[in-house]
Amino acid sequence: MSAIPAEEFAARAEKLKQLMRESDIQACLIYGDEYRKENLRYISNYWPLFERGAAIVPQDGEPIVIAAPEGDMLCREMSAWTDIRLLPEFTCVTVPEQIDYPLAQYTSLRAIFRELGERNRLRRVGIVGIDAMPAALLQAIESSLDDAETVDAGQLLFRLRMTKSEHEIDCLRQAAAIADAGYRLMIERVKPGMTELELASLAYGECTRLGAECLPFCVLTSGERVKTIIGRPTDKVIADGDMIMTAIAVQVQGYVATIGFPFVAGEMSGEQRAFIDTLVEAEETALSKLKAGAKQSELVRAVKAYFADKGVTEYDLYPPLHGCGLSEAESPYPDEHAAAVFEAGMTVNTDVSLFGHPHGSNRIEESLIVTQDGYESMSKLVRELSAEWRRIKSVSSGGVDG
Repeated sequence: MSAIPAEEFAARAEKLKQLMRESDIQACLIYGDEYRKENLRYISNYWPLFERGAAIVPQDGEPIVIAAPEGDMLCREMSAWTDIRLLPEFTCVTVPEQIDYPLAQYTSLRAIFRELGERNRLRRVGIVGIDAMPAALLQAIESSLDDAETVDAGQLLFRLRMTKSEHEIDCLRQAAAIADAGYRLMIERVKPGMTELELASLAYGECTRLGAECLPFCVLTSGERVKTIIGRPTDKVIADGDMIMTAIAVQVQGYVATIGFPFVAGEMSGEQRAFIDTLVEAEETALSKLKAGAKQSELVRAVKAYFADKGVTEYDLYPPLHGCGLSEAESPYPDEHAAAVFEAGMTVNTDVSLFGHPHGSNRIEESLIVTQDGYESMSKLVRELSAEWRRIKSVSSGGVDG
């Protein structure tokens, strides 16, 4: 079921074990659920539905994947590993009641940890996902460990996920191509009189038809609602001249690419055109600073300097770029003080935005691969739209005054 081959999951586990040895960690529990799936999917490919899940990676032996009874078969269908155990602590996340599953063959956290301790005494156990798991589950893990210490090991997975393999990049390319098709349909068919939900449904339908695993989100607002930054589509009727602020995230085999580019329903005003020109030029400024070896902070500073020159700094709410992969937004997420440099194989998303400006609010998002010489865009549509805007720039007044 996975587009990531088994040998790549095996290599990920070995890389994690190396980092564990360097940190004197004998076993690592990686938590995940339907909403915070990234780390668990990275190490096991399992993506729980309704329930919680985990993978325990010991220094010796293959990982153990933890599921709950209703998701047992789904876990076996998706998991890159064959050793799957069921635990009552991982059942349905949305109800307080304890659900009876009479056919479940449960084990316990204590039994698993004691089994692992027989191979290699557990002194320190890393936990990935402490920020995402319920306190009661963390307490259950800690109480099952006898005298072993638990440590936050989240950074180990973030380090592993920072650069992408060719298989991961291929999943992102597929996601971006599907997102392009859904987004293009919205641009082509938008018209005054339709609702925001009707417009969003075009992207949902087309992306699903073309093979999207899911759409983690479709941000879509129009007219005065564009200033809401990440608003969901509603039954608001789109009027003639309404600016559309939308971004769609498409997931393929766990990997998420996001695209967004401003457009207008019906007649576009000169002020709207100038506003969009400013965003286009700001993104081009960002892209000029994107390549392996370049300081991440320099890209952020360049965009902020451009916005300052145009007098729109007060509408610039956050840094213009973040990583993408198993999450729509992941490391790196640099600001102007970041010390890190870009590395070849990183995958990132521009998120160049202005919100609350008198002539509109919007963003440009584009999924990119960092290369030695610069970048490769995974979105043909955003490149096409950006090129078109630069060709017609002479129509504008040269930017937006603050």
